This record gives sequence, C-alpha cells and structure tokens, in this order.
Amino acid sequence: MIRIGILGDIGSGKSYIARCFRCPVFNADDEVSKLYKNDAKVFKKLKKSLPKFIYSFPISKSEITKAILSNKSNLKKIIKIVHQEIKKKMNTFLRKNKNKKIVILDIPLLLENKINDKKDILVFVESKKSKIFKRLRNRNNFNKELYTKFKSIQLPLSYKKKKSKFIIKNDFTDKSAKRAVKSILSQII
Repeated sequence: MIRIGILGDIGSGKSYIARCFRCPVFNADDEVSKLYKNDAKVFKKLKKSLPKFIYSFPISKSEITKAILSNKSNLKKIIKIVHQEIKKKMNTFLRKNKNKKIVILDIPLLLENKINDKKDILVFVESKKSKIFKRLRNRNNFNKELYTKFKSIQLPLSYKKKKSKFIIKNDFTDKSAKRAVKSILSQII
C-alpha cells in the first residue's frame, strides 16, 4: 500500500486535492467533528481537562473555540486528547483499506504529531496567500484569532514543502488540480 500524505497551509485546498486522487481518504478534520458529535469518552476527557469550557454533549464548536481562544495551553490539551483517538481511527482506516493500492492521509498535523511513516509520499499543496484568505473569509466559521493559534502550533510551510516529494500549485481550478494529481499518480504507480 502506498500512503500519500497531503501537506499545506490552512485553507490551501488540501482536502479537495486529497479527493482528486480518487483513492480512500482519511480526513482527520471530518473524524474530529465526528468525535465531538458522537464520542462520549472524548467528551468526558475534555470535560475533565477543561471543565470551564466543555460542558455539553455533543460538544459544540463554540465550546472548543472559546477554550482555545482563552489560553494557548488549552489547544495543547485538546490536541493531546483528540490526537490519541484520531490515531486509532487512522489505524482502523489503514487496516480496512490494507488491500488498496493507494490511500490518502489528509491530516493537518501529520508531521507535527509524527503520524507519518518514513515511506509516506508527501505532497505539498501550495496556494497564493491572497486566494487562501479570500476562501477562509468566505467560510461560515472563520475566526482569524483561531487561525493564528492553529498556525502557531504548525511547522513552517517552508519545512513541509522541503520534506515533500511533490508540490501541487493549487489555483483552485478543477483542471489544474486533476492534471497535477494525474501527473503524481503516473510517477508513483
């Protein structure tokens, strides 16, 4: 099985590029949302760790946001609890798809949380800052302060780009994205 890890800036189009591969995708953001909605065990751990902020189940995004914005250490506490569960979900995903030729790992903190394998093929999604901010501002739940906190825990983009075997310049058009993905697939298969 070939594992492809998708890297890039927040809002650069990583999830879209991941879907363009037309292979099974493990999307960590989707899995985190499911944990907040469905996992009482995660709720109990977060409630115990952050009792002033986490008090209702399913956990609302506003509770998580308030916790993160109030104190930088809260983000680390949340990541520590959620990361363990995401890693388990990823391992389940990998077992379930063990007979697939290629799987895609769309995990924002792939390198930061050392989830990647040395043999993973890393693809960096590069987009113009102006286009990224335009897209982020159009999101319903965009919060600039939250964005800044998440950026502060991420490795520099230059490092991620250097670690990547392939770079996709995402101009947010279907044609160029699909062409770039097709080119990568032709080189690795």
